[in-house]
Amino acid sequence: MGKKLYVGNLPFSATEELLIDTFSQCGTVETAKLITDRDTGRSKGFGFVEMSSDAEAQEAIEKFDGQDCEGRAMKVNEAKPMEPRRGGGGGRGGFDSGRRGGRY
Repeated sequence: MGKKLYVGNLPFSATEELLIDTFSQCGTVETAKLITDRDTGRSKGFGFVEMSSDAEAQEAIEKFDGQDCEGRAMKVNEAKPMEPRRGGGGGRGGFDSGRRGGRY
């Protein structure tokens, strides 16, 4: 099983093809996923690449971390497991505590 890498500080013009072309210089790219905004479809400037071996992943980190990609210094390191998301936002319910001039 390969190792998944986080690739950050990418230009917003980056594509998954760019990730594949770049990281294939260090070995076999199993998967490449560029994270995009769900509303606009535009790149968020980071993504994930899974290399076929730990050795290839380590080589990619050493070769590309800090390297220029269209004027931006890429950040490449081992991806950390995603933490579970907490709660749904806001947390304000329907109770009016009187802070906005409502009655109490």
